[in-house]
Amino acid sequence: MIEFTRRTLVAAGSALALTAFATVATAQEKIGLRFSAVFSEQDIRAEMMKRFAEAIGEDFDYQGYYGGTLFKQGTELVALQRGNLEMGNIAPQDMSNQIPAWSVLTSAYLFRDADHLRTFFESDAGKEMTQMVEDQLGVKILGPTYFGSRQVGLNLDKKISTPADMAGVKLRMPGGDAWQFLGSALGANPVPMAYAEVYTGLQTGAIDGQDNPLPNVQNMKFYEVMKQIVLTSHLVGYDLLTISLDAWNKLTPEQQEKVQAAADSAIEWSTAEHLKREEELASFMKEQGLELYKPDVDAFRAHAQKMYLESDLAKDWPDGMVDRINAL
Repeated sequence: MIEFTRRTLVAAGSALALTAFATVATAQEKIGLRFSAVFSEQDIRAEMMKRFAEAIGEDFDYQGYYGGTLFKQGTELVALQRGNLEMGNIAPQDMSNQIPAWSVLTSAYLFRDADHLRTFFESDAGKEMTQMVEDQLGVKILGPTYFGSRQVGLNLDKKISTPADMAGVKLRMPGGDAWQFLGSALGANPVPMAYAEVYTGLQTGAIDGQDNPLPNVQNMKFYEVMKQIVLTSHLVGYDLLTISLDAWNKLTPEQQEKVQAAADSAIEWSTAEHLKREEELASFMKEQGLELYKPDVDAFRAHAQKMYLESDLAKDWPDGMVDRINAL
């Protein structure tokens, strides 16, 4: 009886050990995917990535880093290229820093709305631009992550009607030539500043304003240190959900399909949430004491497009790309 018990215990112990080993082995077999973004963990897009992670969780070990805690804004693309990061939320302006032709996709008043943006990336023209990124940068674009139309927020009392009224306004823009040019195209004096420093910059007067979609303004509480929001709607705000081509090519066709499907579903959810949020936030901002008004958008559009077409940036744009985008 004692011998039987001992044998049973030994057998049971061996079985448990084998089970534990199998569990560890299974966990170790999961493919690691580190994701870096500058947006906060309260952002809609952070929830988007959690949904993405849940959809691929069976095969992948997803690790999300938000608020620029792993890589600072503007450095994620290089991290992807160097193999220091598997996935990132990359601004199109960062793409254009390495591929000048991509600056066409960062120009003001190009995309009309979120649907126009999605339609472009699904079109032949969009596929040509994403293939350019794969070929030249070694990065695969899973899809555009819409986060709202960008509006100008100021801590000044000055009324803004036309680009001429923006003269001398210190407008925070992210670093990079494309972003700085955008600020100039609005008539302002662009000032490069990290996203995490914008609140303090507005509070101290180091900058007079910033440009972001309303959801970002709420998430980062910029409204606490602003007086007005000028509804310029100068840029359909979007980033690009990306994965390094090296990491992508290591996946099986089935795994690639799973990742792409999860990305498509998560992006669709996020876009719908952002559109809903934008409708609600105008009232919220007014309740916080901010003045919201629409300037002469036609004057801003004419000024911006003229500056872009006359700039060196336009020389690098693919022939006919603007017309193809407008025709969609």
